[in-house]
Amino acid sequence: MKILVTGAAGFIGATLCERLLARGDEVIGLDSINDYYDVRLKEARLARLQGQQGFTFLKLALEDRVGLEQLFHEHKPQRVVNLAAQAGVRYSIENPMAYIDANIVGFTNILEGCRHHGVEHLVYASSSSVYGANTRMPFSVHHNVDHPVSLYAASKKANELMAHTYSHLFKIPTTGLRFFTVYGPWGRPDMALFMFTKAILAGKPIDVFNYGNHRRDFTYIDDIVEGVIRTLDHVAQPNPAWNGDQPDPGTSKAPYRLYNIGSNRPIELLRYIEVLEECLGKKAEKNLLPLQPGDVPDTYADVDALVEDVGYRPSTPIEVGVRNFVDWYRGFYKV
Repeated sequence: MKILVTGAAGFIGATLCERLLARGDEVIGLDSINDYYDVRLKEARLARLQGQQGFTFLKLALEDRVGLEQLFHEHKPQRVVNLAAQAGVRYSIENPMAYIDANIVGFTNILEGCRHHGVEHLVYASSSSVYGANTRMPFSVHHNVDHPVSLYAASKKANELMAHTYSHLFKIPTTGLRFFTVYGPWGRPDMALFMFTKAILAGKPIDVFNYGNHRRDFTYIDDIVEGVIRTLDHVAQPNPAWNGDQPDPGTSKAPYRLYNIGSNRPIELLRYIEVLEECLGKKAEKNLLPLQPGDVPDTYADVDALVEDVGYRPSTPIEVGVRNFVDWYRGFYKV
């Protein structure tokens, strides 16, 4: 297939592009290469893709409506995976307009491209953040999610609503994927594992929020990408049993689906740090702090819908995933 992957120089996007190219798909990779974090890391990810047969890269921002329209017109992708977004819960408190531009305006441009160019299936990144103030565990796509606690989460919830509208009006199959705390080699420097590793190796203290009592459904990068590919190949279908008197948030009478992709095994942050210490052979000095604004204490993914529809359940334990990250980090940064 010919597949457009936005955010192709990103953590998940670059790994996804590698997998798609390896199985013989033609990939059009789009990324703005912005400086939200170290551009050199993005360029290094991209360097692994460039030159591979079937890969075309375009430096473009989602909010560039004319540029995106031209991309769809020229390249005519059959399917689209939209991973490009302004990421980060905490940054959304400092710079809210970045989220409106990339995650709302940009996503509208993607939907319009799909609408006018006959795209067979749009798969897009949502986030576990949409569960917000919900406390009923595990988080299920069949639960109502109307109480976000950060603008980042609100923008991802808005993407789900916008996608449903286009699925309903224009019969575009759309699948939203709620990712749960992704980690692994080539990860993002603004995420905990990366920051902890850098600080511990430098002999500096690490900031541990909520006094380490967070529980997170840490999900390894390869498990995330496998889930993306499985759902991309499984085009969203209408749910004939959907009933407006008791509306199911995870499905619709339109060709629309939502899935959680998480390990289904929440781990306490202090245990995660303990595993990292073992892999590094070095103890962390912990600076214990209260819960940060916009953060939630726990995440725990119900993946039953993913298992039922595409036969997949993430399975990589943190002991393996963290070790793989540390090995990559030491090699990449020559530490």
